[in-house]
Amino acid sequence: MKNYFFSLALLSFATHLWAQTYPLTLHDEARNKGSAILLHLTFGAHIPAGDMAERFGADGNFGLALEYLTDNNYIVGAEGHYLFGNKVNEDPLAILRTPEGDIIGNNRLIASVALRERGYYAGAMVGRLFAFNEKRSGIRLTLGAGLLRHWIRIQDDENSAAQLTGDYKKGYDRLTGGLALNQFIGWQSLSADRRSNWLIGFEFNEGFTNTLRDWDYTERRKLDRKRLDLRIGLRVAWTLPFYQGKADQIYY
Repeated sequence: MKNYFFSLALLSFATHLWAQTYPLTLHDEARNKGSAILLHLTFGAHIPAGDMAERFGADGNFGLALEYLTDNNYIVGAEGHYLFGNKVNEDPLAILRTPEGDIIGNNRLIASVALRERGYYAGAMVGRLFAFNEKRSGIRLTLGAGLLRHWIRIQDDENSAAQLTGDYKKGYDRLTGGLALNQFIGWQSLSADRRSNWLIGFEFNEGFTNTLRDWDYTERRKLDRKRLDLRIGLRVAWTLPFYQGKADQIYY
């Protein structure tokens, strides 16, 4: 996960450095004025805290965001991120395991079953870009709210365990969801020459969640405890801006 953070930062720096080698023209400067529609392709890496840390390790994620940027740099938009990870701290399959920790499959051989983290966040946001120069670059601050869901993916590629097929799997996946808040603070660059449009910064996510399953087979009850799922991490995005103007002055 440390290598993932480093790669995101390195790619953002390289993109910015490459863009600086191209001079601007007066025509370029006209492209960077007025309101705009911003389409972001986002990538992130987060570490968990609170109840999230009890269930999962660090996650990676990717997604899209669509925003409207006003001519005085206010932001309103929507975003969605898909979460994935390989570390699961809880074992929802404990009731199926032998004393040695194995799961016996249909052919009475040891089944190959892996646990993975999966989830998503989808919501809306408002914010402001505090620009400092003609390139319309500066500090970006957004606040958002939406829906957070996560679950344990039970990966049995060979379908060797009948007790983990169909609806039976729902009794083990610990599907969880609820309202979530999201905050981002970082740097956004909207270059007039269209070659360097990106953002990078820190993101904080707080989910007020509970189980969405009526019964957990391993615990033999409904997991009805209220949860506080926290995630803290780094997000970067590559941006495609569409500046709004007169019919003969729309740039992209």
